[in-house]
Amino acid sequence: MKLNITDRFNKELPADPIMGNSRRQVSGACFSYVTPKKPSNPSLVHVSPEMVEALGITESITSKDFLGVFSGSMVLEGTQPYAMCYGGHQFGNWAGQLGDGRAINLAEVEHNDKTWALQLKGAGETPYSRTADGLAVLRSSIREYLCAEAMYYLGVPTTRSLSLVLSGDQVLRDVMYDGNPAYEKGAIVCRVAPSFIRFGNFEILAAQDDVETLRELADFTIKHHYSYLGNPSKETYLAFFKEVAMKSLDMVIHWQRVGFVHGVMNTDNMSILGLTIDYGPYGWLEGYDHGWTPNTTDKAHKRYRYGTQLQVVLWNLLKLANALYPLIEEVEPLQAILGEYQDKLKIAYLTMMRSKLGLYETDTHDQDLVDKLEDILQRSETDMTIFFRLLADFKKDGSTAGLELVKEAFYNPDEIKGEVELQWNNWFLAYRERLKIEQKDDVERVAGMNAVNPKYVLRNYMAQMAIDAADKGDYSLLDELFNLLKQPYEEQLNMQKWFTKRPEWARNKVGCSMLSCSS
Repeated sequence: MKLNITDRFNKELPADPIMGNSRRQVSGACFSYVTPKKPSNPSLVHVSPEMVEALGITESITSKDFLGVFSGSMVLEGTQPYAMCYGGHQFGNWAGQLGDGRAINLAEVEHNDKTWALQLKGAGETPYSRTADGLAVLRSSIREYLCAEAMYYLGVPTTRSLSLVLSGDQVLRDVMYDGNPAYEKGAIVCRVAPSFIRFGNFEILAAQDDVETLRELADFTIKHHYSYLGNPSKETYLAFFKEVAMKSLDMVIHWQRVGFVHGVMNTDNMSILGLTIDYGPYGWLEGYDHGWTPNTTDKAHKRYRYGTQLQVVLWNLLKLANALYPLIEEVEPLQAILGEYQDKLKIAYLTMMRSKLGLYETDTHDQDLVDKLEDILQRSETDMTIFFRLLADFKKDGSTAGLELVKEAFYNPDEIKGEVELQWNNWFLAYRERLKIEQKDDVERVAGMNAVNPKYVLRNYMAQMAIDAADKGDYSLLDELFNLLKQPYEEQLNMQKWFTKRPEWARNKVGCSMLSCSS
């Protein structure tokens, strides 16, 4: 296979001198060389044509070489695959060394003036696998493969997906960590990003007091991903931290806009480029609920629930600031950047909510309008995606009844009575009056709202249906969802069946509501 290989990370940064996959603590290095495990009988399940083109792959996707490279059976000529070393704070606690336990970086590829890192997830053990096998199953791989592409087309900063391959091997997994392991089909996803560097890559070096390597990593990251900031210096490191903070804010505001909950916002799952990374127990809000998390591991404390994601990013940025401190040696400028994040967070969130409501002028009462809406949305289970999509058709001339317009968004319509009904009617009256301030006509407003409020998102029950079919060898639903989610803001009238609330059978079904980090 011919690709324009431009490896940088494993050419410019220090490597672990020890070869082999023995589990170990690594110091003085940013990565360890490792070879993917050869699957017994790999077969291609699905490919993203857009990413094939973006990478400049001219090889047929049905070729032996394509399958060989992206299943881990074959190493690209002239490359040295590796696993990254990083640490992280998991659920608020320092976890020490973590690293790529089931991810192996194949190479970096340049095409059309863009550089992409290729990474196989589920291709076998690495020095960072700890007690695990480094493998992945079809269930979790479908979820990652579909979600990364769905997020991209929603306009959310994200890693991308290239391919999904069955390994032909059986992998033992305890889905809900309840002592009932079972064998599942093994699978491998090739995910793609400009870089997979995380907050944790910096944290582990700071924790090891390895300032020299920390500086090398920071300089490398600035050189290749933030070159517009200038040559390395204390001021440049501060500018770098500020850029990461603002990119991270942009990312999480997009999450809130589309109702996405990451589920595992540990610092090792935070991209230094502000990309959504590591799709495990994620989910989209069904009922609008600031307290919802899809992660069963987080069920008791709900640290990573929908309503805390903006503040969790801030907490994670604080940990990154601590890691970068040895390069700056001043607390105040780092604190100032964190303070700026907090200030911009409030403005960015209100701006985002205004866009969802079709409000383009500014009014001093907008925050109150948003606050009251978010309160009443949680009084009765109300589907977030459906509510905001239907709301676009509300007319400011008084010709539409608000509750009647959005009734399909309510999971329990009988609950919309008494005080709740009164609150809704009062809110719609206030909304109608607010719309009268707008200069745009209803047609323009509808177009604007429909451009930020998706009609289709990857609900967990949809992914689970594709998983169940794929487990039986039927990939047609996987392909249908893949193509549906390329146009999440379009009407797609032939796909109207997916514009619906979560079915009742999925409310408490494993994979549809309850997800573990194994997911």
